Amino acid sequence: MKSVNSQMTKQKELPLQLLISRKQFTFIDLFAGIGGFRIALEKLGGQCLGYSEIDKQAVKVYQQNFISYLNKHEIELGDITKIRELPSNIDVVVGGVPCQPWSVAGCLKGFEDPRGKLWFDVIRLVSKSQPKAFIFENVSGLASPKNRDNLELILQEFEHIGYCVKWKVLNAYDFGLPQNRDRVFIVGIRNDIESCHQYQFPSPLNIHPKVLDILDEFKNITVVEKVKLDPHTLFKGMIPPSRTRFQKDDELNDFFIFSDLRNGHTTIHSWDIIKTSDREKMICLTLLKHRRSKKYGDKDGNPLSFENFRELIPDIEINELNILVDKGIFRWTDNRKYEFVNSKNMTGINDIYRIILPTADIVPTLTATGSKDYIATVSIHASHPEEYKNLFLEKIYKPKKYIPITAKHACKLQGFPANFAYHQKDEVAKKQFGNAVPIPVVEYVAKELLSIVDI
Repeated sequence: MKSVNSQMTKQKELPLQLLISRKQFTFIDLFAGIGGFRIALEKLGGQCLGYSEIDKQAVKVYQQNFISYLNKHEIELGDITKIRELPSNIDVVVGGVPCQPWSVAGCLKGFEDPRGKLWFDVIRLVSKSQPKAFIFENVSGLASPKNRDNLELILQEFEHIGYCVKWKVLNAYDFGLPQNRDRVFIVGIRNDIESCHQYQFPSPLNIHPKVLDILDEFKNITVVEKVKLDPHTLFKGMIPPSRTRFQKDDELNDFFIFSDLRNGHTTIHSWDIIKTSDREKMICLTLLKHRRSKKYGDKDGNPLSFENFRELIPDIEINELNILVDKGIFRWTDNRKYEFVNSKNMTGINDIYRIILPTADIVPTLTATGSKDYIATVSIHASHPEEYKNLFLEKIYKPKKYIPITAKHACKLQGFPANFAYHQKDEVAKKQFGNAVPIPVVEYVAKELLSIVDI
């Protein structure tokens, strides 16, 4: 993929009219962010006529990478709610419509969230400008059962204004990026275009680089073939139903999760980190096992009283529970029951939720809100879960052989060019990349569109 800066350098060598004549189609970039859609469409021959974005920091990054004296005629459209009309003769309108209303992080408020209502501004502008086609992207939550009626409403509105519309959830992993990133893509083609019903979403590329293949710090790490294990060894005979397509049932996981609320073969508990006896570990596992029992309450995780513990461990002494309080593993509730100090999954332990091995196939979805995910700087290999966990603690966790996911990593994990000029503040840049679209997915979605629509 050509970098933005190299493209702009070449553009400066060409007269403006010659540059425009080489463009194959025109597009408008709504909710432009830092330009993920633009990079993909320019690579395919698109010319941007205008962009809309209200985040001032994102606009600065966008302009730094794309706006020069050659395209100073390009319109900065500003707030979509205040745009009365789009430039004329547009071939394609694209955009990553704000996703928070449809995501778990945004509390799934949908159209109740003002950002959810921005879909109606999109529909209004598409209706008025009547481009030949459009491509919009959103979180997979828009297609969840809870939001399916909202998705259907959006699709129907596009159909009512004269478009044949299709949608599909696509994952960045299937298009050459080692990131588990599901996103809904909505493609519409104007009904008067003969091929409007022929669009098909792109098929997976079957190209799967590992994390270490695209991040420079890990290129010297050797990948060793994993040992195959039976479900009894890995899961004590019961495979958890929550496992994803990236977790194999006959291999050790490529990541370790720090949580006192789970107990998988790569779960690190606070009692694995804090010095505890086998007896204390057994008491902790007892709370972990029974805290969700309806016998002790209706919450999804209930504290247990000393009397509850005595039913489960008849010879337990209250002093044993209080020692675990002193160690910072248990705490008292208001009614003097015991619960874990680390009582929320995503908060992790000691500000770490997940450490991913560099030999992993993927990293979790990059988000705008950030995460407590890290990447190990060394790899480990084992033939048994217990050995694997011990090696992790000794070789990675204790010597701190792990690093946070940086903006430089996020840039590559989203498919942006290596010399893309992102924000100088790492946290701001990571947020912007977390909001961005995975460029290869957009490229292949758009390429299929261009193959059937004469624009």
